Amino acid sequence: MSAMCFVMKCGGSTLAALPDSFFSDMKRLQDEAIIPVIVHGGGPAISEALAKFGIETEFVNGLRKTNEAVLDVVEMVLSGQINKEIVRKIQLSGAKAIGLSGVDGSLIQVEPVPNAHEVGLVGDVTEVNAELIQGIIKMGYMPVIAPVGLGADGGQRYNINADTAAGAVASQLGVERMIVVTDVPGIMKTVNGEKKVLSSVTVQEIDEMIESGEIYGGMIPKVRAAVQCIQGKVREVIIVNGAEPEVLSRVIKGAAIGTRIVK
Repeated sequence: MSAMCFVMKCGGSTLAALPDSFFSDMKRLQDEAIIPVIVHGGGPAISEALAKFGIETEFVNGLRKTNEAVLDVVEMVLSGQINKEIVRKIQLSGAKAIGLSGVDGSLIQVEPVPNAHEVGLVGDVTEVNAELIQGIIKMGYMPVIAPVGLGADGGQRYNINADTAAGAVASQLGVERMIVVTDVPGIMKTVNGEKKVLSSVTVQEIDEMIESGEIYGGMIPKVRAAVQCIQGKVREVIIVNGAEPEVLSRVIKGAAIGTRIVK
């Protein structure tokens, strides 16, 4: 593969709020043959749509309880609305993108999660069609992937946690580093009464910080999500704030920005 690629994970609500400069930075990377493979989520938008349709859902340990009715909405919001919104934004910057979900070209194959009896149609990734992603990259397009996958029979769809999906895509592409774009500058630690961004942290240290209450509230799922991305060949995940100027190209070029989570 002549182009270098990296995997970027971003929540749907985060992406919608990113400044135009973020997308022009992507365009700059694409011009330098560094192609982002984007895996996005969309939890808040899904919850909003479900409420509109009067469909109730609950979360079990951070995973949305999913039945066929919920899946209809998940697929509509993720593969339809959010996926296309991201593609439009990228294209407005002059860059080229193709949106697809794990269903297209059997891109992401899954098996039911171990606690499927509790959460329903939620999948763990078993296989990623890396060739398809590489083909899109070779053509000079950024793949934008919605985390909906297919079971082994090819008929049943499954909701996939976006972070798990991103980690699996990165791992099967053989990417060692992954960037998680959020709305926080990284993992914060209070040192002498002052909040500082940790430049690097291990998975074990994260567990200890959650235990001690240093990582709390809404930061816990963000950090846990980033840790979920460390699987297979993925050795490190970098959490950055998407609103920082030229954040992607700076990370790619090795700037000390955000928090590096290492195995």
